[in-house]
Amino acid sequence: MDSHLAGDLARLPALLDSTRERATAFLEGLAERPVVPEWPAPQAAALPYTGIGLEGALEEFARRWEPGLSASAGPRYLGFVTGGVTPAALAGDWLTGAVDQNAMSSLDPTGQHLERETVRWLGELFGLSAAHQGVFVSGATMSNTVGLAIAREWLGETQGVSVAEAGTAALGRVRVLSGSAHSSISKGLSMLGMGRDSLITVPLLPGREAIDPAALERALRQAEGPCVVVANAGTVNTVDFDDLRALAELKQRHGFWLHVDAAFGAFAALSAEHAHLLAALDTADSVCVDLHKWLNVPYDSAVAFTRRRDLQARVFQNAAAYLGPLGDNPDLVHLSPENSRRMRSLAAWFTLRAYGREGYREIVERCVACARTLGQAVEAMPGLRLLAPVRLNVVCFTLASDPTQERLAALAKAAAPEVFLTPTVLDGVPALRAAFSNWRTSQADALRAAETLRHLL
Repeated sequence: MDSHLAGDLARLPALLDSTRERATAFLEGLAERPVVPEWPAPQAAALPYTGIGLEGALEEFARRWEPGLSASAGPRYLGFVTGGVTPAALAGDWLTGAVDQNAMSSLDPTGQHLERETVRWLGELFGLSAAHQGVFVSGATMSNTVGLAIAREWLGETQGVSVAEAGTAALGRVRVLSGSAHSSISKGLSMLGMGRDSLITVPLLPGREAIDPAALERALRQAEGPCVVVANAGTVNTVDFDDLRALAELKQRHGFWLHVDAAFGAFAALSAEHAHLLAALDTADSVCVDLHKWLNVPYDSAVAFTRRRDLQARVFQNAAAYLGPLGDNPDLVHLSPENSRRMRSLAAWFTLRAYGREGYREIVERCVACARTLGQAVEAMPGLRLLAPVRLNVVCFTLASDPTQERLAALAKAAAPEVFLTPTVLDGVPALRAAFSNWRTSQADALRAAETLRHLL
């Protein structure tokens, strides 16, 4: 055995304590750490011939890389839609690395059983019935792609072919209808061979990012053959929701595949004020939910739900002598693009068991209240303009005059040590977006973000 490896094994408890101390120090400093520090990339180093052991690697990491890390797990990282990591999720993730399970096969089944329980808990959290079954994937992009892959197989089924066997050429033209599809939808269509051009944008309701159901019905009547409809349960710019009840009624009349992108909007089910927006979520054929957003578990973690596990297994089945059979309850290896992966579900299991529905309701409602606080502050600032109502947890705003991308980028960069915001464009207007989804974020953080913006105007 390599001498450094043998030495690390002999001293493993002490070295893990050192790692814990470094991680704890980082987390304790999140509140005051520059949210996105200005730190130049270290000079590239060559692959070492001789190692320096874990202790040496920890010291070099602390010197070369840690100063440049953002406080993305902290309370004022409001860019994208980024959660942090709850204490229980962190413990679960550390144990995931320690036990190093591949939770994909019934030949070594415990990790697979734990994932199924976790998925069932999540379905209950979002109001999905037992008809929906799910599998863990890496993030919203892969969850949407898995949903679209099952939809693609359904399109083939309506034509008497299996796309998984015959390929997309057997389908002919594909039509995917949506109002404000997330960019990951186009990416998924590209990866699946359905093509970005298959996405047809349907008109929106006036002043909204929500699809106009009447316009959708007209598009469905004009379409030749079965279609896929991608609905939004929470758009990234303004957290707008398509009317899922209206879409469910259209689905009964026109028989399309309904995929709902509820990457973070699914968590609105925990808020009494907003749960009605998801009342018809269970009517969907497939649903995307991203867990490293509002569930506050580490990257990478999401779930792809579907009512058609049979079609899912047809797409992702893997034939090898060492794998379990498909059967009525297929091994997870037959249900996602990956043949092996870490036990992603353990962090989610830990945090759900630790804090339960009530704990997550409090996180969601606190984030919504923080977004409203910042939104009210933006409305009160003469130099800024709110571009949309604060519907849930996102504040979308711009400069009151001359809102160019360059000026907004400069504002975001100047604010970055205190608060991280991401650029966007809404109805052709360059803007900035603040998304509240971190379990640590408080009213004090919302007010601090507002004061930072006020000071910079």
